[in-house]
Amino acid sequence: MSSTNAVTLTGVRAGYGATPVLSEVNLTLAAGEFLAVTGPNGGGKSTLLGLLVGLLRPFTGEVEIHGRSPHRARGRIGYLPQAARLDLEFPMTVRDLTAMGRIRSTWLPQRLRAADRAAVTELLRWVGLAELAARPVAALSTGQRRRVLLARALATEPDLLVLDEPEAGIDAESAERLQKLLSSLIGSMTVVVASHDIEGTASLATCGVTVDHGLTPWSGNGEQHESVRRGGDPPSNAGDRVPEHAGPIGGSM
Repeated sequence: MSSTNAVTLTGVRAGYGATPVLSEVNLTLAAGEFLAVTGPNGGGKSTLLGLLVGLLRPFTGEVEIHGRSPHRARGRIGYLPQAARLDLEFPMTVRDLTAMGRIRSTWLPQRLRAADRAAVTELLRWVGLAELAARPVAALSTGQRRRVLLARALATEPDLLVLDEPEAGIDAESAERLQKLLSSLIGSMTVVVASHDIEGTASLATCGVTVDHGLTPWSGNGEQHESVRRGGDPPSNAGDRVPEHAGPIGGSM
């Protein structure tokens, strides 16, 4: 398989226990694509995303992220799960939660460098929460928490950003703001978004699939796509794009 693609799934069959949820899945995404993933509950959307971020391994077939297994490529993947488990009794601030994305190792104590702190500050400005950086996460609204988690996912400096129903549980105003944030990511990284908001997500997507135990391609961004394997140049998008972070992740002062 080619390592030039951002995402490649070949002959993938996957599920939970011995029960398959997805069968004969083939998918190729070029770098910079924005893939919208839709489909019925139980059809396999979260299973597909779990394969991409390495939470699941396929029964058969291969999954590659930039030519490597998701496990080996995990440092290049940002992930916003559908229901992030946050201990709201733990005294963590907005800045602290975002900064977790700058730490690679989960077992080796690390201190943030000046470049890391600057990146966190810029990401919080980008998601509109800079003034709340010192506020406890527990004091935020659901929509604000989703934006902090998006900032944390982007703090890893991903080449692939995977979002599982980012609009779930938030009000219309927060959903609209999130939509604008996602639109500014177009072309700067490969984005995969699973969503029930078909109209809103399709307006951003360069390609799309319906997941119902298999993949069916559909058109995105006003274009007709010949197959799930479509590549091509991502559309240009003016506006306030996600900030580019300076320096490597982590490190000590």
